[in-house]
Amino acid sequence: MKTVLITGASGFVGGFLAEHLLSQGGYDIVGTATSDASIAHSPVAEKITFIKTDFTDQAQVTSLLRRVQPDYVYHLVAQASVGASFQDPIGTLHANIDAQIHLLEALRSEKLLDTRVLIVCSAEEYGYVTPQDLPVDEETPLRPANPYSVSKITQDFLAFQYHLSYKLPLIRVRPYNHIGPRQKLGYVAADFAYQVAAIEKGKQEPIMKVGNLDAKRDFTDVRDMVRAYTLLVEKGIPGEVYNVGAGVSHSAQDILNLLLKASDTTITVQHDPAKMRPSDVPEIVVNAHKMQKITGWKPEIPFEQTIQDILAYWRETVS
Repeated sequence: MKTVLITGASGFVGGFLAEHLLSQGGYDIVGTATSDASIAHSPVAEKITFIKTDFTDQAQVTSLLRRVQPDYVYHLVAQASVGASFQDPIGTLHANIDAQIHLLEALRSEKLLDTRVLIVCSAEEYGYVTPQDLPVDEETPLRPANPYSVSKITQDFLAFQYHLSYKLPLIRVRPYNHIGPRQKLGYVAADFAYQVAAIEKGKQEPIMKVGNLDAKRDFTDVRDMVRAYTLLVEKGIPGEVYNVGAGVSHSAQDILNLLLKASDTTITVQHDPAKMRPSDVPEIVVNAHKMQKITGWKPEIPFEQTIQDILAYWRETVS
């Protein structure tokens, strides 16, 4: 029986990761959360052990690692919204960097030198990619386009430094956009699906407010993404960094079209300047061949199915 620690287990990705590990069997799973409320709303609240932990507090993180003694750690704790990072850049940097340092220092001080750790970074680190860069592999230059991406580059390089300095078996992953049911508002697929569901139930006038519909991103279903994470924890080479993504780009317009097609309600689309970001890269497509070669992973859930599942979730949630 392997002991697994999922930091941020009450979040969107953490919940799906815990569910996937439970379906595989053979794991004793411990998750962290910041509050009783977040635990209560977790789909795995009664299925794994939760420990409330403030990752801005070194003593709490060290106590957590000493108590759990994990074989594997999935480090998901983060302020994960690009949009929010523009509103609060300092808070984003502190939240993501401080949590990472506290985790790494706890691993070092507790001499957990055999604990395999997946450090979840982001393909946002590549930032301003050019058409010549596509598809983006791990050698593509990092040109951060927002405060969030700067924080993830720091997490990425801190993990590399701790691996070199202390031989910690840290594996870095740069996932691109992962979407799915239960994702909170503030992300394009969730925001669009919520508005459609709200309009259908008469909770919102039949007008959708949207930002840039032309930007194309590499979307992966969160349920496929967590499979990739578990494979990388087991098979990834410590110190290495791996891209994860579907290798196909879709625009926000593509998402909108699928959602509008799935609804019988007549909906007007309006552009909202407030939803436009200060910087936006036209297209990203990820080259994930490096991780696919060692894990055999490939996405299994079609993009269209993911969008249908997101809409179904919000139709059940909006009341």
